[in-house]
Formats: sequence, C-alpha cells, structure tokens
Amino acid sequence: MIITAETSFDEAEIFHLYDSVGWTVWTRDIAKVCRALANSHLVLAARTDDGRLVGLARTVSDDEVVCYVQELLVDKEFQGQGIGRRLLEQLMERYAHCRYFLLTTDHESTPDGPANHAFYRRMGLVEHHEQGLSAFGRRVEGEND
Repeated sequence: MIITAETSFDEAEIFHLYDSVGWTVWTRDIAKVCRALANSHLVLAARTDDGRLVGLARTVSDDEVVCYVQELLVDKEFQGQGIGRRLLEQLMERYAHCRYFLLTTDHESTPDGPANHAFYRRMGLVEHHEQGLSAFGRRVEGEND
C-alpha cells in the first residue's frame, strides 16, 4: 500500500471510491467533489501497488490552529486492512502542532455509526462534549438529501 499526497483527481476513480462506500450524495456531482478535493489543504490517497485508489483522506486547515478532517474513506473491499488507520495516523502526525484536530462522522444510531465511533476512539479521538466543547452546524436543504 502506497500513501501519497495528491493534487489532481480523476473523476472516474473518485466516483468508484465514493460509490464503494455508499456516499451517493457525493457521487451525484463528481466534478464538484474533485474541485473540493483540489481546493483542500491536504489530500492523502492510498493506492495498491498497481495504482488502484482504495482510500482517501482530506483536510481543511489553516495549518496553525485548526485541522478539520473533511473526509476519510476506504473502499469497502479493502476495509479492515489498516488503511484508514494509516491515513488518519499520517494526518494526526502532520497536524500535531494544531490546537484542534476535528472531524465529523455519522451518529452512532446510523448503520455505520457504531463501527466508525469505535474506530475513532481507538485512534485516540473523543467526542466534543467529553472535552468540554460543543459543535454546531447546519445542513443546506437539497445539498445533503
């Protein structure tokens, strides 16, 4: 497995990866996803030895105070092989100087929620309320349906 920082993205490759994890909201406008990736602070890609994209992590950051992990995904076929762990470890090391290292994931009540929460806890992350913090947000109607 090879993990590298990437700055250009093939729409078909990105579509396949996002589709493999059921992120159909994202695959509706794959060109938009590729633009978002290109505008990110850092995108790490995990590829097999033959070059197949099987994992991706991207950040939005000021590289001083805050790093937000916008996406961390691993092709369903390759999950459980430590790829997500390696991607997240590299991000945590790269942004260790930032005061806040944040991410948002599905609620525990969703189908993937319990496994996602357990993974992030194993990686040393805790929920905001456990740190005396709160997080707020809003969804734009139509964008996330």
